[in-house]
Amino acid sequence: MTDDPGPSGGSPAGPSAGASLLRVQLRASPLFADVAEADLVRLEAHLTPVTAQPGERLLEEGAPGDDLFIVEAGDLEARRRSGRDEVVVGPIGPGDVIGEMSVIEGGLRTASVVARTPARLQRLSREDFAAFLADRPSASLEILRTAMRRLRNTEAALQQREKMAALGTLAAGLTHELNNPAAAAARSAGQLAGRLDDWERAIRAIGPLAADPAKAALLDRLRGRLAAAPAELDPMARADAAEALEPELDQLGVKDAWELAPALAGRGIGPADLAELDEILPSDEAGSVVGWLAGAIAVRDLLDELGLAVGRISELVGAVKSYAHLDRAPVGEVDVTVGLESTLVMLRHKLRDIEVVRAYAPGLPRIEAFPGELNQVWTNLIDNAVDAMDGHGRLELRVAPGPNRVEVAICDDGPGIPPDVRSRIFEPFFTTKPVGIGSGLGLHIVYGIVAGTHGGEIEVDSAPGRTCFRVSLPLRLPARA
Repeated sequence: MTDDPGPSGGSPAGPSAGASLLRVQLRASPLFADVAEADLVRLEAHLTPVTAQPGERLLEEGAPGDDLFIVEAGDLEARRRSGRDEVVVGPIGPGDVIGEMSVIEGGLRTASVVARTPARLQRLSREDFAAFLADRPSASLEILRTAMRRLRNTEAALQQREKMAALGTLAAGLTHELNNPAAAAARSAGQLAGRLDDWERAIRAIGPLAADPAKAALLDRLRGRLAAAPAELDPMARADAAEALEPELDQLGVKDAWELAPALAGRGIGPADLAELDEILPSDEAGSVVGWLAGAIAVRDLLDELGLAVGRISELVGAVKSYAHLDRAPVGEVDVTVGLESTLVMLRHKLRDIEVVRAYAPGLPRIEAFPGELNQVWTNLIDNAVDAMDGHGRLELRVAPGPNRVEVAICDDGPGIPPDVRSRIFEPFFTTKPVGIGSGLGLHIVYGIVAGTHGGEIEVDSAPGRTCFRVSLPLRLPARA
């Protein structure tokens, strides 16, 4: 950005032809449309022309707001940092005024401005602008209108960005959660083919035994034992049971007895069963039956693992459907605890080192709500609690009935929210995180969904070591005009 001395080599100070053109351009801005000509002449004397080239940054987010600018010519765009990226929040063109809010507040720039084409602007210092406002109270209303319009545009763009960022975080976590059971299912399926071949050979080996009624009855009893649920044994008991089987297996001449014993013990096969084999069958046939048992157990174990993995995938898919409220109307009768549980599943990758404590009152009434939006509330509040605890701590979820309401409390044992911050946490764009890390819209969105959409209330109690966000939701949505 460079100062442009203009054709005369200095700041315009009188009613020259160039100055008249500038005043026409100033009047095209809503900010100065109703300003008297004499006041524009007085304002014009304090303007300094500047130019900007494509890609040049005129304002920098987070920098002090010392000047405002009036765009004479060229195209620019406002950008705001969101995470590692910059989001374009709106175009800027001739007649627009930029930087006025940080000048008025004496604060930092809330957005950056970058030139898209060669641009020509007029700069006005904070001191000169303050003097102008003191002389022209009506200009304050125009500034307010301009600021509100820009705020709405900025907020809408960043809200969409916030939703997409949250969706990306959930998608990354869900991918991680799905990868583990999917890998387990693929591993079990890959091993199953080889185990089935082994088992088929073992079945052929014991086929002739079915011709003998006593041997056939023994096989049926063993088959029934295999069909039963695995024995519930703790690791020490399982090791002891396996150790007791090894001598019996050695006596039957079974190879790799130490490897087969834990699997047999896990299915409830004991020394008495092997003794019965030894009593009824010759050693070679008994060895074949043990091989058949081991093959059947291996196949069943792999099928159990496959079932668990597929069940876990199904659980995750069900949680996603519940969370996103797919295949359902946008408004419906909602069990609040279902939404909380779906959100916990979606955020499970962030909760590994956090103790989750639930206190759900029995017989909770269902509420009329927008479940997809409520899940946004739970996601923001739980995610904020996890961040406050730095990924380690205790998260409490409490749900209880109230008078024609349902009360939800989400509490963490993090460091707490300072009193001077607490009163501002629901304001748009307010954040205590570094520039670019937080958009300052998460809790503002939460407030809008709870209070605006559902007619509810949200408040926060905080002290070092405990912070609780309390959400109160009516049983019925408010009537809309």
